[in-house]
Amino acid sequence: MLLLIGLLLILLIGGAVGTGLYITSALKPLPTSEQEVRIVIPQGAGSKQIAGLLESTGIIKNSFMFTYYLKYKKEGSRFQAGEYSMKPGITIDQIIDKLNKGDVVKEEMIRITIPEGYTIQQIAEKLGTQPGWSTEAFLAEVDKPGEFQSEAVSSLPDNPEIKHRLEGYLFPETYEFKKGTTEQEFIERSLQELDKKLSSLPSDWKEKLTSRHLTMHQMLTIASLIEREVVVDEERALVSGVITNRLNQNMPLQIDATVQYLLDKPKERLLEKDLQIQSPYNTYLHPGLPPGPIASPSLASIKAALYPEDTKYLFYVTKKDGSQGHLFAETYEQHKKNIEASKKMAN
Repeated sequence: MLLLIGLLLILLIGGAVGTGLYITSALKPLPTSEQEVRIVIPQGAGSKQIAGLLESTGIIKNSFMFTYYLKYKKEGSRFQAGEYSMKPGITIDQIIDKLNKGDVVKEEMIRITIPEGYTIQQIAEKLGTQPGWSTEAFLAEVDKPGEFQSEAVSSLPDNPEIKHRLEGYLFPETYEFKKGTTEQEFIERSLQELDKKLSSLPSDWKEKLTSRHLTMHQMLTIASLIEREVVVDEERALVSGVITNRLNQNMPLQIDATVQYLLDKPKERLLEKDLQIQSPYNTYLHPGLPPGPIASPSLASIKAALYPEDTKYLFYVTKKDGSQGHLFAETYEQHKKNIEASKKMAN
């Protein structure tokens, strides 16, 4: 009898040891490998489904034992959905920690900065340097404003003289996009950014447009002129005042930036023949505003266009002292003196 009891004890102990060894083996990490494995955990997936995914992708040995280990540890209720990167050799506890934290693979992002004052053509060329984006595809999309949802674009005039319909409407900013984003999605996002920036303006800005008899399009056109003409922030409202005064007196704006807009490449100095280029954008030949913006204006230039400095200035000339500031004048005689003064600064 004692012998029988002893044999039974030996069998029980042996079974327990065997079971323990089996469980330990089943929960041990697989051989280490540098080969990355991607596992996508669906939204709402339970522990059993996740365990099956981990086994089928070669991250754990036994999904059954993994599930029971979770029950023993009271884990699994905080696992988060998403795409995970794991390598064979990772421990069970490391897997649990990763799933609890939601340590998912970060999506590849495209980061691109559109500088203030960039034209549609410049934006197109910059986008063309990014993988997956095309200059030609962008230019094909940007001239279809009807395809985009934007409050600012809703008042865009149907004027055939406009070079690029959305010129001035793509807000200059640093953007981040998921890899695979289309050119159309980039345009949509930058239009939405303009709407967002306009909503941050003082609450009376639309009333200001009405009182000055300006449309949104005209305001953005003035803002783009300011953006291309002014570097010193304090001068933006002053230049806006000059533009306003010249428009009120039906004087040609004679803004070099509108001529530069017509050239394939900007020049350091415009020649007399450049000023004779036949185009509605040439503000030396045509009074009033050009058909549309000539660049993407900053929020500072938009504010200056809305709230010009109340001044009698009609002229300005760039200082040639490296400051990039301007000399302002009320009369042409004063302007001529400023031109001479500016030339002396260069010497």
